Amino acid sequence: MKHIVLFRNDLRLADNPALVAAHDAGEVIPVYIYESTGRPIGGAAGWWLHHSLSHLAEALGGLVLLQGDPCDLIPELLRQSGADGVFWNRRYDPDGIGTDTALKSRLKEIGCRAESFAGNLLFEPWEVRTGSGDPFRVFSAFWRACRRLPVAAEQVTPTPRIHLPDLPDQSGPVAQRLAKWGLLPSSPDWAAGFADCWTPGEAGALARLDAFVEQGLAGYAKGRDRPDQPHVSRMSPHLRFGEISVRSVWHRIAHLSAIESWLQADCEKFLAELGWREFSAQLLYHNPDLATRNLNQKFDAYPWTEDNAGLAAWQSGQTGYPLVDAGMRELWATGYMHNRVRMVAASFLTKHLRWHWRKGEEWFWDTLVDADPANNAASWQWVAGCGADAAPYFRIFNPVAQGRKFDPDGTYIRRWCPELATLPTRYIHAPWEAPEDVQRRAGFVAGQSYPHPIVDHARARSDALAGYASIKAAVSKG
Repeated sequence: MKHIVLFRNDLRLADNPALVAAHDAGEVIPVYIYESTGRPIGGAAGWWLHHSLSHLAEALGGLVLLQGDPCDLIPELLRQSGADGVFWNRRYDPDGIGTDTALKSRLKEIGCRAESFAGNLLFEPWEVRTGSGDPFRVFSAFWRACRRLPVAAEQVTPTPRIHLPDLPDQSGPVAQRLAKWGLLPSSPDWAAGFADCWTPGEAGALARLDAFVEQGLAGYAKGRDRPDQPHVSRMSPHLRFGEISVRSVWHRIAHLSAIESWLQADCEKFLAELGWREFSAQLLYHNPDLATRNLNQKFDAYPWTEDNAGLAAWQSGQTGYPLVDAGMRELWATGYMHNRVRMVAASFLTKHLRWHWRKGEEWFWDTLVDADPANNAASWQWVAGCGADAAPYFRIFNPVAQGRKFDPDGTYIRRWCPELATLPTRYIHAPWEAPEDVQRRAGFVAGQSYPHPIVDHARARSDALAGYASIKAAVSKG
């Protein structure tokens, strides 16, 4: 017997329940469909997908690549291949749910076996509920409930017996067929530096986890907020594309926490970050419009502005605030931004420039290699103050104070804003404060070598708080 395995955001062999089930039932026809329905993948994530699929095809010994609507493609593939059924791991975003629900219904209509499995989260979104049976809206309570539940063991995946049907449109090397999808940028190649930072694929994910455990885990609890230090896992794109299962990561870190008491605080903090991924997934599952609509609907009345010059300065890393600009430049050059800096940069867009958080969510969707439909939307709403468990709206990050606290020596700033590298550390987070003689010795001219701030922090904070006061007044009247 032969069964189709649909790969989507689970581009791995290890701990892949759908692949295990298909192997146990007979031969495996591995398939990836570049879907024409739903939200198109962002540019940076598309670069990652191209390379991850290349590695998956190599590991499997081949991969059927299709483009279009699965509801149209799979029945035809079943006819052409003689497959007996279709297996996949469940998705939890509205586009994925809609597609998979329609596909399962279509397959049942034609009498084909169709099975889905839990392979992408620690817990299914409907498994963790409050005492009253409702979804959680506060992370700390959600995570306490999760910690009372057992995490399923990893599944051992035997070497699958791959069957590649002789299909006319599947001839030629995988790289050649992938190239037709246009996932790699060319004119210009804005992803030219990505390969120096990342190794997509299952082997790359395992190597990255090893490196984090050996070099970054000790000190993670405190060091994770420091963009100038190596205490970050950089596992997010590997988890987003499922090149390693979250259960594999969980059990590796939980085991270390149990046997190495000196690492326990660091391990528990990292496990809680996996918990935020779970929290975001269940938020999206229960709120399918999370990427487009305020979770806290009173923010529908917030007086957002649309300063196009400010938006362009933010996108290009030219706001005049070094920590914000360093983060936005890191994002453009690598497809990634340190998490602390993401919060500061997001706060700047929504509270200093008062752009709607959706504009930032869209930009990150296109520029992050780890752009995930749940994490991206939930995190932007959290920063904006309108999401679940949101930071209070009056918590407005001061980008200068944040820089001095979390990049005290200016190491991160100097890397991504080299025009500031010669300034003394005392002034690197607020270069406009440097006296003329200091600027002269540094070969630096404020406003020319680097822009003046495009907005005054105190004024921006006052305006943002006035906007918040206005919606509170509107709610009280309503």
